[in-house]
Amino acid sequence: MQKIHYYLFSDIYDFAGKIRTVNLAKGNFRFASVMYLEISLQNIEKMPQSNFDEIVEKYVEMNVAHPFREGNGRSTRIWLDLILRKELKMVVNWSKVDKEDYLLAMERSPIRDIEIKYVLKQALTDKVNDREIYMKGIDYSYYYEGYFAFKTEEL
Repeated sequence: MQKIHYYLFSDIYDFAGKIRTVNLAKGNFRFASVMYLEISLQNIEKMPQSNFDEIVEKYVEMNVAHPFREGNGRSTRIWLDLILRKELKMVVNWSKVDKEDYLLAMERSPIRDIEIKYVLKQALTDKVNDREIYMKGIDYSYYYEGYFAFKTEEL
């Protein structure tokens, strides 16, 4: 995760790839406290990832940990696809994941992860080497975060 975050954000943030040292919240949700963040990340690392449900459960826990000050969603979605690719020979076709469905499911996922599992499972594909799916995934990942001024095909 740290390497992914550094790669994505090293030209933007001096804290790219570095575990946060401040507490964070979004709306009424508080992410893992800095006091427990390191142990949380160690526990997440040890979580099994041999099937789809285990992988998504690990993804949900990483979202709750929120290890970076900014860019967690974008980094974690790439991390998720890397795990899915390695373990299941699948990736998420993010262009088939509705933004509102995804955001609502992620918001509720720490309490009940069945929605996010359903949303992501519907978008799984075995086209792990398809560049178009990968690039659209990056576009959609930024779109979920509210960024849509640029598209990867224009860069």
